[in-house]
Amino acid sequence: MAAEVVLRGRDRERASLQEVLDAARDGRGSALVITGGAGAGKSSLLQSVPTTGFRVLTANGVPAESALEPAGLHQLLQPLAGVPESLRQATGLATGTPSSAFTLYAEVHRLLVELATEQPVLVLVDDAGSLDRPSLEALAFVARRATGHRLAMLFAVESGRDLLAGLPVLPLGPLDDPAAMELLSDLNPLGLSEDFAEEVLHLAGGNPLALTELARTGELPPDSALRARLRATFLALSPDARRLSLLAIADEDLELDTVVRADLDGAAWEEARDSGLLVLRGQQVEVSTHLTRSVLRTEIRSVELRQAHELLATLLDPEQHRARWLWHRAAMNRDVVGSRAGELGAAAAQARRTGDYLAASLASQRAASLAVSPHAKAAHLIAAAADQWSTGRPRQSRVILGEAAVHLRGSELQGLADFVRGGIELGDSVPGTAVRRLLKASDELLDSHRTAAVTALVFAAEAASIAGDQTVHATIAERAAALRQPDEPPVTQLMFDHLEGMAATFAGNHLAARPALGRAMRLANELTDPRSKLWGSQAAYVLGRASRSLELASQAEVTARDTGLTSLVPWALVYKSLAALLLDQHSIAVDTSLEGVREATSMGQPNTVVDHLIILALTAALQGDKATALHRVRLAAADVTRRGLGRPSTFGSWTLACVDLVDNRPADALNRLRLLAVETGRVHPGIKVMTAPHFVEAAVGCGRQAAAANVLRQFEGWAIGTGSPARLALAHRSHALLAGADPASDEHFREAIRLHRAGGTPMELAKTELFYGHRLRRDRRPKAAREHLRDALRIFQQYDSAHFVGLVRAELRASGDTIEPSRTKAVAELTPQQSQIAHLVAEGATNREIAAQLFISHRTVEHHLRNIFARLEVRSRVELSRLLG
Repeated sequence: MAAEVVLRGRDRERASLQEVLDAARDGRGSALVITGGAGAGKSSLLQSVPTTGFRVLTANGVPAESALEPAGLHQLLQPLAGVPESLRQATGLATGTPSSAFTLYAEVHRLLVELATEQPVLVLVDDAGSLDRPSLEALAFVARRATGHRLAMLFAVESGRDLLAGLPVLPLGPLDDPAAMELLSDLNPLGLSEDFAEEVLHLAGGNPLALTELARTGELPPDSALRARLRATFLALSPDARRLSLLAIADEDLELDTVVRADLDGAAWEEARDSGLLVLRGQQVEVSTHLTRSVLRTEIRSVELRQAHELLATLLDPEQHRARWLWHRAAMNRDVVGSRAGELGAAAAQARRTGDYLAASLASQRAASLAVSPHAKAAHLIAAAADQWSTGRPRQSRVILGEAAVHLRGSELQGLADFVRGGIELGDSVPGTAVRRLLKASDELLDSHRTAAVTALVFAAEAASIAGDQTVHATIAERAAALRQPDEPPVTQLMFDHLEGMAATFAGNHLAARPALGRAMRLANELTDPRSKLWGSQAAYVLGRASRSLELASQAEVTARDTGLTSLVPWALVYKSLAALLLDQHSIAVDTSLEGVREATSMGQPNTVVDHLIILALTAALQGDKATALHRVRLAAADVTRRGLGRPSTFGSWTLACVDLVDNRPADALNRLRLLAVETGRVHPGIKVMTAPHFVEAAVGCGRQAAAANVLRQFEGWAIGTGSPARLALAHRSHALLAGADPASDEHFREAIRLHRAGGTPMELAKTELFYGHRLRRDRRPKAAREHLRDALRIFQQYDSAHFVGLVRAELRASGDTIEPSRTKAVAELTPQQSQIAHLVAEGATNREIAAQLFISHRTVEHHLRNIFARLEVRSRVELSRLLG
């Protein structure tokens, strides 16, 4: 079975299979049971196994032969020449009557072990649950005794796992989105429309067979293998297991408690779960995939489904489960659908007010299915789509918007639909697309939903900011200013102030920006919604109020989670991370952006994923960690270019300039930052001005003081306009570097150090003391130099900045001081990143798994592990696990 099979997204699973094969080659035989529902790709995974060097024996379960004993062993052993007479007797091949079970098991074991002495043996059993019982029991018996032999046994099973108990299991879950999209691209080389691809991905739920069958038309074909398998699986269930499945099909929000009250046979749940039709997520009993539910609804008899609705209506409390109860009552009696639609709409609104957006979306979708007029159907569907978007499910939202599109009538509904779709595009599309959609939505909603219209403008401005398009941003701000009225309520007042202040900042009018941003920040303190907190955090960040920005971003995150508006969480984490970085709280910035990558990925917001990756890259570069910075920039580079993301691009250029400075290439750093200064391409003006201290450092290193002085003037105007001690400290440090040997540089360095301490930025303080110590040593003042360099060394060691620690030690040696590297066993003295890596190792993670989780390279993990072993005086991962356990 050496056929080449192209698999998508199964790298971890294939690695697990390879471990089994490697163990068998080394005489450490083992077995693995691959589990998964219909169409999960179990057979394809078996077919992908590299069989070179193995004697391969195969058996495929055939339902029609499951009662023929031992048909499976006959199939497996048939290709072998010279089957021993004892085994022929045991299997009944000679007499037609199998021997006792143990004799059969022992003979099969003896044969496979003998074969393995000649050549490693690989046994592949597909659809093991359909083998006859004696054959599967015999093979399971051998598999449990494979250790010590050159024998590998792989089973693929959908049901009947009880006979394979005790063997290691490899669950085959759904494909993730990138792998599913790759498979769709393989199946459709000419490409797919975005909406069609989203609908197929949503329907398939990561099931490879479903993706394959849906790829052409978005519907399962009449001869669908998946449909036939799901139908057969359902019909094979016992009556109570079928009844339980029907309850889950009829109610997408079925709780375990409701199932218990249905008084079904206790084994029904296990049977339905083992069939792959149902899963338990927390306390919710769910159909395994959206497609499984859709298929089974068309396969089961209407009378059975109606009985399930009737039973649920009796089990649910009409008040506690109002929306669900209404739905089941309506499904029992189709004559009252019109009135039930309105009641379900009211129930959805109530759920929305309590922050239960998923329940609200489900109630709205059910209301739409019962509504009579196209206008009512569209209104309910748009509300459902907005709820899905709010809770971080953009794909489901897109699919529902697609359903609503055929019913849209009038500018109000079109505006609401454009608002939702534009919000989705803000997170996952080219920013310019989101800008156009959101501006259109603002125009359409201005007369009927003014607050939503203004919100659409703020979102459009954010999209322009992500693109780094200052011109479009300014146009949006002008448009907003023309709409502003004297008696705005606090929420819209904050949005108008935010737009005014950000536009002035992007234009370089920092003093003009300060009053508007200050008002926005103060209003954010008073308002409780997460969007206001988020915009207040942005205003505080631009004003240099890093602590306030961090506080407001943290409040935005917590409030978004508490109120169910979880789609805002990754965005809030961006400003939480940036504020922490401004405060030199690098460990908080790293932890926040690692979480941000995970949250944004799970919520389908690739643009925000890029934001967090670039922040992680910049953090590493500021710490002098060149390898990690470059690795993270590379991870983000493709999306930055493809999507035209000007803000991350500017951050990325800044990061690479920092790497150039770490490599002592000031000319390269200067050239990179000069491209930002002359605004080539999509450059984010707000970030560009923040790069000035590194521009000055690079320019001074190249003897280009005049260019540095010009950039510094712009930065200093911004720093004075914000009044931020941290930024004023950087301005003074830049003046000191420009002054060179002039006595005025001492005054600037001392003022910079004072302001760093006042602003609470220790990493920048350490860099300033390093620069000052270098100047003092060159001026033949070694004692004064050592005082500053020792302070710098202590801080850089705390930040695990090996590059800067090396620079400081070199300066200290040059100044006549000798500093030995400190070594300690104390785990508490590990740096934050070392501590993360050490604990992941203790939990059993491999170097590659750690690298993927922390977005660092495999070599960087190895480098940190060497330092951890040295610091803790351990020699192996086992010793480290014991120490931390």
